[in-house]
Amino acid sequence: MELKKDSNAVSIDMLLIVHSEKRRAAQGTHSDRQADPGALPQRKGGLQGIRNEIRKWQKIEENGLCGNLAEKQHPQQTQVITSYDNQGTQLTVEVHPRDAMPQLLKKFSLAKPYPWDRSSLKSMPLDLRQFEKLDAYASQVTVKSGLDELVNDLLQEAHSDLERVRAIWIWICHHIEYDVEAAQEKDRQAFKPSNILQTQKTNCDGYAGLFEKMCRIAGVQCVTVPGYSKGFGYQTGQSFSGEFDHAWNAVYLEGRWHLLDSTWGSGLLDTTTSKFTFLYNEFYFLTHPALFIEDHFPDNKNWQLLKPPQSLRQFENNMYHKSEFYNKGMLSAHPETPVIRTVNGKATITIESCAPTLFMFMLNGKQEHGLLSLQKNGMKLEVYPPTMGTHKLQIFAKGNSDIYSSVLEYTLKCNYVDLGIQLPAELHQPVGPSWFSEQMGILKPSHPDPIIHTSDGRCCVSFGVEEGISVLASLHGDDGPITEETQRRYIFQLHREKRIELKVQLPHAGKFALKIFVKKRQEPGNYVFVFNYLLCCTNTKVNWPMFPESFGNWGQDNELLEPLSGVLPANRNVSFKLKLHGVAKALVKGQDTWPLTLNGEGYWEGSCSTAGCQEVYVMVLENANHNFYSYILKYKVNDQ
Repeated sequence: MELKKDSNAVSIDMLLIVHSEKRRAAQGTHSDRQADPGALPQRKGGLQGIRNEIRKWQKIEENGLCGNLAEKQHPQQTQVITSYDNQGTQLTVEVHPRDAMPQLLKKFSLAKPYPWDRSSLKSMPLDLRQFEKLDAYASQVTVKSGLDELVNDLLQEAHSDLERVRAIWIWICHHIEYDVEAAQEKDRQAFKPSNILQTQKTNCDGYAGLFEKMCRIAGVQCVTVPGYSKGFGYQTGQSFSGEFDHAWNAVYLEGRWHLLDSTWGSGLLDTTTSKFTFLYNEFYFLTHPALFIEDHFPDNKNWQLLKPPQSLRQFENNMYHKSEFYNKGMLSAHPETPVIRTVNGKATITIESCAPTLFMFMLNGKQEHGLLSLQKNGMKLEVYPPTMGTHKLQIFAKGNSDIYSSVLEYTLKCNYVDLGIQLPAELHQPVGPSWFSEQMGILKPSHPDPIIHTSDGRCCVSFGVEEGISVLASLHGDDGPITEETQRRYIFQLHREKRIELKVQLPHAGKFALKIFVKKRQEPGNYVFVFNYLLCCTNTKVNWPMFPESFGNWGQDNELLEPLSGVLPANRNVSFKLKLHGVAKALVKGQDTWPLTLNGEGYWEGSCSTAGCQEVYVMVLENANHNFYSYILKYKVNDQ
């Protein structure tokens, strides 16, 4: 994108600070207006006089580049030119060489130096609640005729420079659409204020130019700042050169310059369709300079408002935290470089947030090959790229909204793959219990870590549950006999008072995802995924069968001691031992029927023969006055 140029304009290598003041008419005597040795040079001719002097200054600058530096008149000094028009309006212009410090910036201290001190996203103390009434008003103002009338309408509810800037910002962000075609065609008509008001579309130059014009009408000092940006189409680690691709604004409020970008405050472009969508982004209003520099690099380093300023190389190499990173309460991320090299096939990323936050990730567009665990104030992610080479890692956060937003992107460089680390494709995020599982009603887990190692292919996981919460668990692996139909049959769920116990038997060696779902019993709808464990077993001799199939009448507080295998041997006498609550009678049914008896410890015991049958059922009579038995467990019998 080439920035707008004018034959009468000063080169963008210079920075101009313009002051306008109505000259007091015929005040004082001639002696009162005697020449002051420290006074600024004054000329007649208004803006044309200013123009002529600027051209003389430019000519001196140009000659100095080829001539003797000693003959150049103050080559790096600020030139101050004053002129009056026929109506007595004083015009004062400060002309600064490229990268020189403007006098106004010298008079007032710069923003706090980076790194960001985490106290606020803004460059001045703000309570956004104070703008609620003004924002609602400004967003509803409509264009009636010209720009002056529009600004006057907007300022009806604005009573300070800050509120004037806010009203203009809100109106532009809610009414001006980014014109993709004009930006691609570099249409200069697209950023003329009259055209913008008519079409309500423009490109970034138009946004910045319109904002500056409206601020000046409102009496607020404002400048347009061109530069490079990490915006639409930006690729991690790319270099910047040539013409600038973006423009934004700086406004002067309460004795200090502040930065804002109404283009990015208004919405976003879809990377696939290149269509613009209005989506207000508060982040880019008076953004803290230490955060603004992450995706905005001005042509004049002084407009970074940082001390010391960053170099272009630093801008290119620094980590880019997207605006949603800060909007959703993130504070920091490690590593702090956009390109990560794996160590022994693994890359580790940690994020610190100011509050508990949900995260997810995608490696090359898929939610695979990583372990993401939630922490009280952040998260930890371990990624294992499946192949050598370059990989794209995206990290998303949920925050207070129901939508996950992209907050970080890394490029992973992998030169080694650990073939022993192959995670199940069904291992979802997050892994391991956390504040979120506690929030969902799962308390005090027996295994607080996300990974469980078992040498014999069996494990027992337990946790407390809040009253009224139902729990569902399923086991998932990438190979072997597990299917959707049988994925719950390798888990047997027991209820012990207010705790749930999950007995797990693995069908073979390998890695498995043990998924935990919950649901409030009294509410309709499906079970909700909460977290999963990663189960690991290296014992190749492991070959556990499924547990017996349980039915709806299997009570929450029932307990199965034997047989735990869902497949019984043929032509054998098999012992049964169960704890059943609220049952009048119990029996086992195969080819024949065998009653179970209640012992002194409260267990129902007995045995049955598996001869001549393919299935065996455990049945109960809940009411002694009835003759209807209910099925609670089902076993299969091995083929003879």
